[in-house]
Amino acid sequence: MEQFDFNCVDWHWHTELEFVLVESDYVTMWIGDQELTLSEGDAIFINTKMLHKFHSSCAASIPNFLCMPSFIAPEGSLIYKKYVFPIINSNIQYLVFNKADPASTPIISDFQKIISIHKNEKDNELLVSSLMQHLWLNIHKSIDFDCLDEKQSSSAASLSRLQIMMQFIHEHYTKEITLEDIAAKASISKSTALNLFNKYLHITPVNYLISYRLKVAAAKLSDTEKKINTISTECGFNSIDYFCRVFKKQYHISPGKYRKNKLGR
Repeated sequence: MEQFDFNCVDWHWHTELEFVLVESDYVTMWIGDQELTLSEGDAIFINTKMLHKFHSSCAASIPNFLCMPSFIAPEGSLIYKKYVFPIINSNIQYLVFNKADPASTPIISDFQKIISIHKNEKDNELLVSSLMQHLWLNIHKSIDFDCLDEKQSSSAASLSRLQIMMQFIHEHYTKEITLEDIAAKASISKSTALNLFNKYLHITPVNYLISYRLKVAAAKLSDTEKKINTISTECGFNSIDYFCRVFKKQYHISPGKYRKNKLGR
């Protein structure tokens, strides 16, 4: 986690399934509107398209791997219809596997084997594929399907609207956009947009926009040789002075010093 600014992997989502093992220390995770802490030896499965964030105050090591659902079985196949689709189409946001729970032991063991193979073995694709089948079978066995509902809850609808607005910001952060523009993208009122951002991200839409611009600027400072005023403009800031001020407020360091520290790492 220390590879990331503030030991934090910020809010994101993806179509892949995600599997995370806490290899050392502990990590706090936010998934949808849920907050949970996992300790060394625990593991978690995060379902496709779930909004989530990781943070560790102690620079935990959390190796993870992702795959498309179709990696487990081709879409349309019997295995996909029987074992994959019911899970990705359910209300399951995530599944935690605790090291203290004997029922979780075989699943955590599969996590560890897959990560170890990636670290130490060559020509590992077929073996990983085989282990993923075994892992998914164990995960499937751990679920009580009689208690599952399809993804049609109001919470899922709210998260979907929030992700639409976040994606709009990600695609248009270089432009002058307002709260009204952000809310309109999800066909909701400004007050509803404010409520969704505050409920799930604990930040206003406009402040999220500024934070995202700063994150992109930080990446450009690390990965390019562009001048700071050029980066400021490219990231949607109209004033270099304002950019430097808000950057220092968020990162506790000037853009120039941030770049110097990154290059010296």
